[in-house]
Amino acid sequence: MTTADGRHRADGWTAAVRQRIGLGRLLPLGGPADGAWISERAAVAVLRGAVGGPGPGPVLGKLRISVADPDRSPAPEVEPPPSALPPGPLRMEAAMSAMSGLPLPAAAAALRSALLTAAGQRLGLVVAEVDVRVTELLDTPPVRPTPEPAAVRAARPEGVAGAAAAGVPGVVTLTGVLGNAVHSGPGHVRVEVATDAGHRALDVARAVRDAVAASVEGHPSVAVLITAVVERT
Repeated sequence: MTTADGRHRADGWTAAVRQRIGLGRLLPLGGPADGAWISERAAVAVLRGAVGGPGPGPVLGKLRISVADPDRSPAPEVEPPPSALPPGPLRMEAAMSAMSGLPLPAAAAALRSALLTAAGQRLGLVVAEVDVRVTELLDTPPVRPTPEPAAVRAARPEGVAGAAAAGVPGVVTLTGVLGNAVHSGPGHVRVEVATDAGHRALDVARAVRDAVAASVEGHPSVAVLITAVVERT
């Protein structure tokens, strides 16, 4: 017989697994020494918002981000989160819908440029190439969906590391998707946060890393995982 407590535990475990899977890949921000990663879900949401303006321009469909050349990726200088991609240039694969009758090469080039700009200026992703494929031609201007608010699993900032991270400008809240918001091991700390869309994600991660390293005895190495980027209203 399954007890109520057992069902609650099973439901909680299932929800946690869904949260983790929902993050997608953990993408490196910056370079090998930055110790910063961002969930693919958070990155794609920012990129989609940056290229989804009104008008008859191209519409971004499915977007996938991976390491451009895994065999040549440098080793991270900071212990990464579980299953995180190694640091190194990334490759984007973007599907695009466009109005029929418009020059497709120009539309693809515009979308590619917008993705590269947003990746660097708003996130801090190092992107080596963007592959744009036209998957649909439209006869009428597209109806662009309203972006959904970022899903945030907030966690309280416990301990000196949590308090230091929570006090960094651009941090909206600590999050707990992979477990505790602050994971401590011998000589290493991992911190999980959601950041404000008004701040470049990599800059916030670097500031969190410095603040946590300075606050914890022994000045450990610090990895930062951004699980959501939140638009302020």
